[in-house]
Amino acid sequence: MKKMMTIFSMLFVGIGVNGQTFTDDFESYAVGSYLGPQSTDWTTWSGTEGGAEDVQITNNQAYSGTNSIYFSSTAQNGGPQDVVLNFPQQYTDGAFVFEAYFYVEAGKGAYFNFQATPTIGQTWAMNCNMSGGNLIIDDGITANLATTTYQENTWFKLTIVSLLEYGRWEARIDNVCFGVWENGVNTVASLDIYPLNGHGFYVDDVSYTYTPIPPVTTNATITNVKIDGSIVGQQATPVVTVKNTGTAVLNDFDVVLDFNGNQYTENITGANLASGASTQVVFSSPITITSTTASVTLLNINGTGNSDDYPADNTACKLVNAVTPATGKIVVSEEGTGTWCGWCPRGAVAMDRFADNYAGYWAGIAVHNGDPMELTNYATPFGNLVSGYPSALVDRGASVDPAQMDNDFFTRLQIAPAAFMTNGATWDAATRELKVSVSANFQTSANDQYKMVCVLVEDSVTGTTSGYAQVNYYSGGSNGVMGGFESLPNPVPANQMVYNHVARAISPSFDGSNQCFTATVNPNDIITQNFVWTLPAEWDETKVHIVGMLIDPQGRIDNADYTTIDEAVQNGFVNACNLTVGEILGNQVDEVLRIYPNPATDLAKIVISLKEDADVQMRLLNVAGKEIAKSDYGMISSSTLDLNVSSLQPGIYFIELTVNGEKVAKRLVVE
Repeated sequence: MKKMMTIFSMLFVGIGVNGQTFTDDFESYAVGSYLGPQSTDWTTWSGTEGGAEDVQITNNQAYSGTNSIYFSSTAQNGGPQDVVLNFPQQYTDGAFVFEAYFYVEAGKGAYFNFQATPTIGQTWAMNCNMSGGNLIIDDGITANLATTTYQENTWFKLTIVSLLEYGRWEARIDNVCFGVWENGVNTVASLDIYPLNGHGFYVDDVSYTYTPIPPVTTNATITNVKIDGSIVGQQATPVVTVKNTGTAVLNDFDVVLDFNGNQYTENITGANLASGASTQVVFSSPITITSTTASVTLLNINGTGNSDDYPADNTACKLVNAVTPATGKIVVSEEGTGTWCGWCPRGAVAMDRFADNYAGYWAGIAVHNGDPMELTNYATPFGNLVSGYPSALVDRGASVDPAQMDNDFFTRLQIAPAAFMTNGATWDAATRELKVSVSANFQTSANDQYKMVCVLVEDSVTGTTSGYAQVNYYSGGSNGVMGGFESLPNPVPANQMVYNHVARAISPSFDGSNQCFTATVNPNDIITQNFVWTLPAEWDETKVHIVGMLIDPQGRIDNADYTTIDEAVQNGFVNACNLTVGEILGNQVDEVLRIYPNPATDLAKIVISLKEDADVQMRLLNVAGKEIAKSDYGMISSSTLDLNVSSLQPGIYFIELTVNGEKVAKRLVVE
């Protein structure tokens, strides 16, 4: 780290020569007065100074001296404070270094951005969001370009270094690098500080410095370090982007990665990289993710030794904030989408990103609305929980933009589930009947306010009708890069679209059922519910995933299992509480099969009441689905049976009734 900081300091060499510098510690202003009327540099978004949009000088907190500025908001959409520091010009090249000290109050947040053009409100160059001790930077196009943590109720320094003509940006907190990235927008014209709802933060010692970068002959620049791994124990393949920012062709260089005490080196020869061109160096050996900072160094650049003509950009970093997942936890994202929705490609890209990056910890369900893939009994209740499309629910929490699911995902991933979930299945390829068992192995005490839901999703769904054409507002790239959609037309024709994570079936309902639960569930109790479907011929069963979910009493998804049909078959089907009710049985289960008393101690009466004669069999099962007794009654319409339970161990049992091959089950509690 000492070597890296020495190299970083070289960015500042020569500042003041053909450069521009600004600093403001707010000590020269009157406490309690508005900033705008006292300053020739600060103003507001609208230009109206000295009112609610402006900020007042305070001496309640300060990093240096006694004064600072304080921002807060309780308005739903943020503000009204919206303070702007205009730079002397729009910077389009050179090294631009911004620094400021922040003090974010506990439980609150902070926000600022760089505007890219002199006309404010046209283009955002960078956004910085701080909340709950987490700091996240994006460029308005790509989320989570750099992330770190900060301590609440404590002053810290944030530094942003932008080599604008190279497209390289770097962020540091208290002088420690936590991210280098290739920004989508590489001009800056002003700083905008704007509190969002619930924010409360102080700002002090704001400064920026601009220095031109001299022409260089041999120069290799690290513009991005990508390590797609945020979960402890995951395997990830680092990718480092190297750009030729000199005038000479870049042929040879070494890329050295230091991570968690290990060093990995890629030797690049014969690259033949022209001036302005970039290449991605993909490391041949994966790394095992842990929470630490990766440092990257370029060496032996075109035979010049360990540096080139501008060594400040030969090093880079990437802070990996890895979380430790709770044992057995899978988080579910339900994404609202539709082919009519021009912004919904953003959701598709986000869902595929999660599938690639968080396999084994995440289950994705695309809930289509208003197109040929709509599942009405899913889309309608889901739509009541979101404000628009695209939107996503992470474990059925608050509605978020699909591109912003990460924070909710990582938060939920670390919460221990009430139960471990297992999908089991049988699959008949001839009849295309799929029977699913969803089992919850409870790790804590629970009750019958928990419910179960089973969803089938399918990948690689296509269609030929116009309803499968995807409206695409990202076409042409004017709204930024979006996973390749920027290169596709608007709308994207049906024959070019493939849809993943498509919700195909949900049972028994969006809210689920507690039919198989007892009033008290103890640790190590296993509750299982059965589901059955006949898959349409046009579904590709090899692309179908089963999502078995446990819903907690507050309506949030506690945990899930996410398996292919083959994986569920390998797990084994557990025949237990069956939710299938056929035509003869109707929907009035209590009228068809009654058990009393329930709970029972010595004798239980089983009453069967059918609308017409039917072929009837009955089985007594324990909670694990093991058969204890069975009877075949032949063709009957009604019967009352006495069941002696005195010899049974106290616990949960099921009476399974089969009527003309269709099953229904009710719980019997033996005390």
